Amino acid sequence: MSETNIVWTRIDERLLHGQIRITWGKHTGANLILVCNDDAAEGPNAPFMQAAMKASAGGEYAVRFFSIQKTIEVISKASAKQKIFILCNNPTDVARLVEGGVPLTQCNIGNMHYHEGKSQITKTVSVNENDMNAFKRIIAKGVPCTVQNTPDQNAVDIISLVEKKHEILI
Repeated sequence: MSETNIVWTRIDERLLHGQIRITWGKHTGANLILVCNDDAAEGPNAPFMQAAMKASAGGEYAVRFFSIQKTIEVISKASAKQKIFILCNNPTDVARLVEGGVPLTQCNIGNMHYHEGKSQITKTVSVNENDMNAFKRIIAKGVPCTVQNTPDQNAVDIISLVEKKHEILI
């Protein structure tokens, strides 16, 4: 598999939903959406989660559900015909992929909702210290991490956003 097979990597807490299909899928030219998430691949609610996400894909894309470890093990065997959109719901999973040798060229950050213990840095992205540590691990492997909710918005580096907020997270 060449690095160009992976056409996009996105963090979206909601995983696969309509916005992914309508905006990002078309923008990236993907023909396969790979949901890299242990719960969606193997968790007790996996069948329900997978059915809902496959419905969101609208039949326009092949959809696969792999654990983080399975992705690391098999991504190099992908067909050259596959234009893969990797979808994770948190930066720790992306860091695991990168550290496991998955050849990512970028990390798009979409929706990371506010939860207790997180700091909101944009309307759609909230982070905590663990998130920022994962982003630093990803960046240390040469993969830029940018916040961009939709393709028509400008991508902004996650570290610069956090620095602007003067958070203690960096």
